Amino acid sequence: MGNHTADHHERSLDGRRIAIVGRLAGMSRRKVEQLVRERGGVFVGTVDVDTDLVVVGDDAPEADHIVAAPEWTDDGARRAWQAGRLQFVRESEFWARLGFVDSGPEVKRFYTPAMLAELVRVPVPAIRRWHRQRHLRAAQEVGRLAYFDFEEVRVARRLAELLSAKCSLSQIDRKLAELARLTPGLPRPLADPAVVVIGRRLYVRRGENLAEPSGQLLMDFEASAGSSVPQQHDASAATIPMDTLTDRHVGDRDRIAPTCKSLSAEDLQSLADDFEASGQAEQAIEVYRTMLMSGVRSADVHFCLAELLYRSGDLGGARERYYAAIELDEDYVEARANLGCVLAEEGQIPLAEAAFRGALECHADFADAHYHLARLLDNTGQPADAARHWQRFLDLAPASPWAEEAHDRTGGMPSSRAGQLNDA
Repeated sequence: MGNHTADHHERSLDGRRIAIVGRLAGMSRRKVEQLVRERGGVFVGTVDVDTDLVVVGDDAPEADHIVAAPEWTDDGARRAWQAGRLQFVRESEFWARLGFVDSGPEVKRFYTPAMLAELVRVPVPAIRRWHRQRHLRAAQEVGRLAYFDFEEVRVARRLAELLSAKCSLSQIDRKLAELARLTPGLPRPLADPAVVVIGRRLYVRRGENLAEPSGQLLMDFEASAGSSVPQQHDASAATIPMDTLTDRHVGDRDRIAPTCKSLSAEDLQSLADDFEASGQAEQAIEVYRTMLMSGVRSADVHFCLAELLYRSGDLGGARERYYAAIELDEDYVEARANLGCVLAEEGQIPLAEAAFRGALECHADFADAHYHLARLLDNTGQPADAARHWQRFLDLAPASPWAEEAHDRTGGMPSSRAGQLNDA
């Protein structure tokens, strides 16, 4: 923004008078006003001689053009800018200064839950469950949206191996808890290269040998790995019988609601996760509905229910639950983006576009929303606008599993960085 743009980091605004020129992509004006007050600043509606900092959109003109425009500044503001008292800053830099997002090339290594799920070939709800359980740790979070870095892909792959070996989500929780108990020297066992996943079992490498987490060595392991590795039998890995939920004491479907009343919200969420992971979507839906009927006001519960309803083919039900999630949390960017997908599938194209753009208003760097909006614009004959979003998507997520499609749509060549994922 020219010579008068500040370049230092600041978490507090310390009485500074802040103005906005134009429309910001990452946050509504009302939210910015609230944020400025919370950080000790004063939000002002016009740029004048007493204004200290002006925040403008990343696509806005340079500062000298803004200062010269009488509809944005007055003579006093122009003199203050020329004297170096008035500073201009781009929106993305403003958020980075306040500590909301990281700046620099490392941001491009982050993956949303949907991207990570695609990479390791597991359902998105599994990624969210592992994040809640702290098996996966987000590098940063914007609102309710978690971003995972490249190193976390390795942990996700190991979790995915257990899931593909027919371990239930609850079993994985118990295995990791036991592993942590038996290996106190490993801060995050599943992130440690010494831990090996084979089938449904976890082993620890001791020199050239493998051992049980308890320490018992497995002799001549590699010679016999294909035939003698003990496998745990678990009939519930495929489904959870409604009359034999030993951990939950839930009987047939008619008894789900009364039984759920005696369970904590955390247990109910875990129960719904187990049903979903075992392919029993209808039972998971019943648990979420029971939670809502019991008075739980949670945007996350509405969101999870919407996801299940969508995958069950109930687009209308999913749409309403996404709306409910957004009503409880207007900055729930994943709910806005997924609502756009549902509306697009229903043929409500203007509303779908509005939903995607609404997600980007909440979080301008949400790559998934740029991807879905670009596809929608391409499919509705708006190639120029689509190209801008395809390019923004590639800028944000060049190693995404969807990057190849974006390159195809824009006529570019796949990024060399995309190949790094195969080594994770």
